[in-house]
Amino acid sequence: MSRPDTSATLLAGLLLGAGALHFARPAPFDAIVPRNLPGSPRTWTRLSGVAECAVGAAVALPATRSRGALAAAGLFLAVLPANIRMARDWDDRPTPYRAAAWARVPLQAPLIGWALRLSARTGR
Repeated sequence: MSRPDTSATLLAGLLLGAGALHFARPAPFDAIVPRNLPGSPRTWTRLSGVAECAVGAAVALPATRSRGALAAAGLFLAVLPANIRMARDWDDRPTPYRAAAWARVPLQAPLIGWALRLSARTGR
């Protein structure tokens, strides 16, 4: 497997796994949906789970990999407000939980970079 294939497989797995979690354990995702979005948090949890699965599938397929990776970068950027909300809301949790919540915020930058690099390498 070449480097782009390994990178794509890992990114697709991350997205598909995260998307599946939105359905298997939706409550934690419901809790971080920004309050200013219309509708119920569960609807947004399901929609974001579908989006992550769709983007993961696009990254997994060579024919759609470049566009899928670009969409992944956009998705990672779009979930940043939810990650910030989670970190703020968890200020009353034990230190390890707070640290993990705040660690997710800057983690978005390398995820976005990873997706953009993959898109550029596999562009058609």
